[in-house]
Amino acid sequence: MSYESFEACAAFLRTKITVAPKIGIILGSGLGGLVKEVEITEKISYTEIPNFPVSTVEGHSGYLIFGRLAGKEVMVMQGRFHYYEGYDMDKVTFPVRVMKFMGIENLLVSNAAGGMNPDMEVGDLMLITDHINLQPEHPLRGKNDTRLGVRFPDMSKTYDKTLCDTAIQVAKNNNIKLLTGVYVGVQGPTFETPAEYKMFRILGGDAVGMSTVPEIIVARHMNMRCFAMSVITDLGVEGKIVEITHEEVVKAAHEAEKVMTFLFKEVIKYLD
Repeated sequence: MSYESFEACAAFLRTKITVAPKIGIILGSGLGGLVKEVEITEKISYTEIPNFPVSTVEGHSGYLIFGRLAGKEVMVMQGRFHYYEGYDMDKVTFPVRVMKFMGIENLLVSNAAGGMNPDMEVGDLMLITDHINLQPEHPLRGKNDTRLGVRFPDMSKTYDKTLCDTAIQVAKNNNIKLLTGVYVGVQGPTFETPAEYKMFRILGGDAVGMSTVPEIIVARHMNMRCFAMSVITDLGVEGKIVEITHEEVVKAAHEAEKVMTFLFKEVIKYLD
């Protein structure tokens, strides 16, 4: 996708909206209910937006939501795109590029993930403090357009420490269990084998999932401030591994959604 395609898509969206958000939110599997907390001014189907992909996964609704959340103007993706759906990384990350062209400076991301840390239980929340990229294609592969970002972006401070510290303090003040850890991004769409869970844990991972990493890389390429959280919807801990279905993942995400929504709103209150 080209600079011009991002620009054209953003220009189209600006004709449809009445807000000017600086906060973008991407909602993962079963987590679209945060939209209920948004004072919606506009709701646009992905099918109406030029060059926009369309999500094919159950639990991903497929709307761009504009409005206000916790007193701040926001742009929300209700449903995201994955490499395993057949899209290349340009398509997977296209909405993040468009967000930047819309004036988004802060990106908040949620996902459903398999927990590998022995301290985890289904329904726990994990604040992502770092990630390991095991996706088969890098979203910045190819000729770099310096108007978007530098050729070799630094990733030593990928997840904003101030926003992470804010979430940790809010959780502590409200007696909410909030774990922190490293997210491993893989292709999917199969859930992991016991041996794969073990390998990812040895590599330093606490949770594993099929999204988030490409969007975050592209956001950092464009110097956006990033914050991300996982709902632990299944376990890859030795002795706790059970057969899992996508429907069960969505159900677990729904059950944790209320607490995650509260934490997201508190972090948003902090943002300018």
